[in-house]
Amino acid sequence: MEVIALAGAFAAFLVSAAAGLGGSLVLVPVLILALDTKTGIALAAILLAGNNVFKIIAYRKTIALRPVALVIALTMLGAAAGAYLLLSIPPVAVDIVVITCIVFTVLMERTSGLHINRLVAPLLAFGGGLFSGFSGTSGPMKGLALRALSLERFYLVGAASCVSLAGDLTKSMIFWESSLLSGRHGQFLLLCLPLMPLATYLGRFVNRRAGERAYAILFWGVMAGYATRLVLN
Repeated sequence: MEVIALAGAFAAFLVSAAAGLGGSLVLVPVLILALDTKTGIALAAILLAGNNVFKIIAYRKTIALRPVALVIALTMLGAAAGAYLLLSIPPVAVDIVVITCIVFTVLMERTSGLHINRLVAPLLAFGGGLFSGFSGTSGPMKGLALRALSLERFYLVGAASCVSLAGDLTKSMIFWESSLLSGRHGQFLLLCLPLMPLATYLGRFVNRRAGERAYAILFWGVMAGYATRLVLN
């Protein structure tokens, strides 16, 4: 099972570095199967936080903090609230809202050619952080919040790395204080460390080689994966 978990972690890091997000889509289910729900979510938060450090280093030349400052702040606020509510809030209501949001957004872009209004980005950021706190993944909300900022794809990945790091660190601190993790989980974290830079730079290579159309397919593929997972849940 540890080998499968390591393979899942590498795949998660690679997807995250190529698309800017989507790591939790792969990693959280793998760790939940290997461990249990609460522990899997907590360990995934720490692993993804570590991976986002390498992503920020890799994309450091295409990071603009100013446009995403409010998104980062509200993501952290939502992640903290969601982490504390992990045991008491049923995710089904949030699932419905998230699925409705992504379907509406896709239809809007395909039929009218309009982009998501920048004014809704903070609301989506808070929702993504909240959902991430008690389910382990932000769903499509984080991606939609960043897309609303109309960033070029290299800058979008850099921005997503900063937003993800902020949210994952917030959750990690709360989960760590709750004693959900033990020394055994720390050993798995050490095994994953060498995979992070390798997957990150391979993902950056994929991102830079992909054209705009290919990247759009990758981005919306991740969004569709989030929606599918929510429906299955």
